[in-house]
Amino acid sequence: MITEIGHFALTLAFAIALAQSVVPLVGAQRQRAGWMALATPAAQVQFALIAIAFASLTRAYVVSDFSLVNVAANSHSAKPMLYKITGVWANHEGSMLLWVLILALFGMLVATFGRNLPPSLKARVLAVQGFIGVGFLAFILFTSNPFERLSVPPVDGNGMNPLLQDPGVAFHPPFLYLGYVGFSVAFAFAVAALLEGRVDAAWARWVRPWTLLAWSSLTLGIAMGSWWAYYELGWGGWWFWDPVENASFMPWLLGTALLHSAIVVEKRDTLKKWTVLLAIITFGLSLIGTFLVRSGVLSSVHAFAQDPERGVFILALLFIAIGGSLALYAWRVPALKAGGLFAPVSREGSLLLNNLFMATACATVFLGTLYPLFLDVLELGKVSVGPPYFNATFVPIMVPTIIAMAMGPLLPWKRGDVSGVLQRLRLALVAAVLAALAAFAIVAEVSWIALVGMALAGWLLAGTLIEYGGRIKLFRAPLPESLRRAAGLPRASYGMTLAHAGMAIAVAGMTGASLWTKESVQSLSVGESAEVAGFEFRLLDVSEITGPNYSARVGTVRVERDGREIALLFPEKRWYPVQGQDTSEAAIRSNGVFDLYAVLGEPDGSGGWVTRFYLKPLVPWIWIGCSVMVLGGLLSLSDRRLRVGAPRRARTARPVAPTPAPAGESRARAAMMRRLITNVPLLVFLVLGVAFAVGLSRDPKVIPSALLDRPVPQFELPALIPDKAGLASQDLKGEVTVVNVFASWCIPCRAEHPLWMRLAEDGAIKLVGINYKDRREDALAWLDDLGDPYSSIGRDAEGRAGIDWGVYGVPETFIIDAGGSIRYKHVGPVMDADWDEVLKPLIRSLEP
Repeated sequence: MITEIGHFALTLAFAIALAQSVVPLVGAQRQRAGWMALATPAAQVQFALIAIAFASLTRAYVVSDFSLVNVAANSHSAKPMLYKITGVWANHEGSMLLWVLILALFGMLVATFGRNLPPSLKARVLAVQGFIGVGFLAFILFTSNPFERLSVPPVDGNGMNPLLQDPGVAFHPPFLYLGYVGFSVAFAFAVAALLEGRVDAAWARWVRPWTLLAWSSLTLGIAMGSWWAYYELGWGGWWFWDPVENASFMPWLLGTALLHSAIVVEKRDTLKKWTVLLAIITFGLSLIGTFLVRSGVLSSVHAFAQDPERGVFILALLFIAIGGSLALYAWRVPALKAGGLFAPVSREGSLLLNNLFMATACATVFLGTLYPLFLDVLELGKVSVGPPYFNATFVPIMVPTIIAMAMGPLLPWKRGDVSGVLQRLRLALVAAVLAALAAFAIVAEVSWIALVGMALAGWLLAGTLIEYGGRIKLFRAPLPESLRRAAGLPRASYGMTLAHAGMAIAVAGMTGASLWTKESVQSLSVGESAEVAGFEFRLLDVSEITGPNYSARVGTVRVERDGREIALLFPEKRWYPVQGQDTSEAAIRSNGVFDLYAVLGEPDGSGGWVTRFYLKPLVPWIWIGCSVMVLGGLLSLSDRRLRVGAPRRARTARPVAPTPAPAGESRARAAMMRRLITNVPLLVFLVLGVAFAVGLSRDPKVIPSALLDRPVPQFELPALIPDKAGLASQDLKGEVTVVNVFASWCIPCRAEHPLWMRLAEDGAIKLVGINYKDRREDALAWLDDLGDPYSSIGRDAEGRAGIDWGVYGVPETFIIDAGGSIRYKHVGPVMDADWDEVLKPLIRSLEP
């Protein structure tokens, strides 16, 4: 009965959202106060109804009600209670319900706390929120109903992905959604402003707190996801440039630009058109992220669903929401009045430069994420875009961004002086040099990239402190006056200082973790040890334990330095029998400066255990820096000025430039050019939408090979492992062979690797590997950690053989018949169902 109540509440919420999206909007157009006032109770009631539905689904998980398809597919009676609750949103249907719950929460907050909003603007904002709710509630009810019943419930459910059975799933997705969905408020304000034809300082003051809340939540959500991957996946990585990771990072980049741009609108009444466009595109990228996660248009281990039919529904929502708002922008933005002028070297100019850098960085990530899809749609070939591309393009853009971050706050409004700013930042330059020299002196192997990274961190941190010291006149006034000034500074100023300082700390952490990590992978028997950067890791014992729904081997590792015990680490290798999967539980000891990291692998067959030990310098600073950034955002959010309207500016006469008015023809040509420019975002989105639509018609896992039924290309690759053979075309004749293209930096490769290990142990197939665009030491460590199922491995360091094979993106798997011809190509990880239903029958049919 409670389940039916939840389903009914969700249906009723859809009807309320429909009314909220129509009646207030018509009322604002006709200036009918009663109709506009309906928006507030509608938003509040919609939130209450969706909360009832969410509570109903949560109860079904708590009591293990396997009569629901969603619960039976994603839960198990033996799961700990924490994971029963988090299982509510650890799947497609439940996560979408959380998505609309947070959307309704933001609408309710605007309705409840937006008392100082003009009635017509408030009505339009809530109507836009209601319209978004209509689309996604319809998506849930018609394609992803979490309350669908089973006619014959199972005794127990299928369980939950073991990787998700971690406390991180309790916090990472909710905060990520708070950020994703939170940008809908800025989007709603942008659309409402276009409808009203007015963007001013008051509008920017109303947009800023909601953008701050969304940005802070998204920052925290991304940081939590990074930390989760770091300790849960068992190989010490914290960012992998996966398409779904990028889908969350792109709104963060543009959300950062939006925060800074809104400040310019509020303070100087300029950049209005650009700020409105940023608000639209930022939330648009959030919607595109939702599309990528749930449509199957791109293959990712983070994806909730691989269903093109659902993707078509979301794509229709994208066309209506993003396409409609961009069309409205092209139509209405010319009516917005131009703002004040400013010199290129000024506070406004620095914030605009920040926007340009962030937008360019976002475009770089966007292009790298979707470039394979674009080429495939245009049938221009197959490419693989991975960390090497992003590291080579994104990182250089961030260098001048960080340099400008220290300079911008020191510039005055309207007009500034670069030489004066650099004079004030001379101590920051000294700090940058000292940070680089310290890295050079402390670290034995240091590259120029590491020196640049540490110098940038020192520059930004020192520049931030110099700006704060200038505000309170530190060392330029008596200490009591400096303290009085410090106490009188607005919280938003402290928030900016903390956010910039947090970025500096995070940059130092990313530099150290990326470039100075030391590792050792080996097989150890109990009592043996391995040395990593002066630390001795000794395996003392391996015991077996039984958890609530798993069994585990637990290693005891003592870490010593100079004969003194530093830490005891207890890495685990867990086995979940319901899912038939195992996970690595890394043991980590952190002192705030570096992490000691231990992973227990599989038995080596001779009484020993594969182990991996790391020393990770400065990696804790990544999450410390992100936490400081979030604290800065929340501190700024608490500033009282963001809870009251912006003061109305007195009108001042503007000087008239002594230039003649342009001729009528020139004026018309200029107007046409402006109109064309405002249509560019819409045209770009339409092209993107067509690419998505075509992509939905193609299964990314079964993209056909141009070499299908043709002999393998001629190639000869050197051996990856010194005592194992390489790979050449003549090696692929005589028997049916499976060729697997893999890389250590490839997350999906880890997902399929246990299958290859089982098949290799059973002797079921002849499996060979092509290691693609990888560092030898990383690939060897990867195989030592996870096992080596390949009879031979060729090293394709430059990716040239991959081009001949038409590699789309790792992992890829080819089936080669006994005559040496390619008979099948599989893009993406090969999972158990792929093997049982497609690859295994094909191999059996090809065998004599």
